Amino acid sequence: MFPGPRRRRRREGRRGAVEAPPPVRPRDDAILTWAEVSRTHRVRHGVYQKDGRLVSLLTDFGRLNPCYPDAAADEDTILYVGHGRHGDQQLTPPNRALLDAVRTGHAVPLFNKLGVGRWQHMGLWRVAAAEHRFDESERRMLWRFTLKRILDF
Repeated sequence: MFPGPRRRRRREGRRGAVEAPPPVRPRDDAILTWAEVSRTHRVRHGVYQKDGRLVSLLTDFGRLNPCYPDAAADEDTILYVGHGRHGDQQLTPPNRALLDAVRTGHAVPLFNKLGVGRWQHMGLWRVAAAEHRFDESERRMLWRFTLKRILDF
């Protein structure tokens, strides 16, 4: 899982223990399969958190799943809609992890779904701000999180 220290894992081969190569960090804009994405993002919904800490995010910018209308404000800023498909979005564990990430400032990978089995790695992002407000077009309360791209990692 990235980001983090690269570790060598040992695996058993026909001739005994063999050094496994360290995980490779995809370059920004790399096209990946779901199998590759799921090494980092281990759930099928947009926010992956473990023990309350944000790990990674998925988006499709509302193209495939219109109930999550994420939007790029510019090339380094994304307005990310929180967790919750129907009704007002609550402070669920995924939304709480996003909110807490504003405080911690740690960066997470973002993956953009291009189509079936095709994902774009968009680099590392920080959750810079959060707001819970009524959205006129959705006619419900939404959590909106501002993501900022990490340019040097």
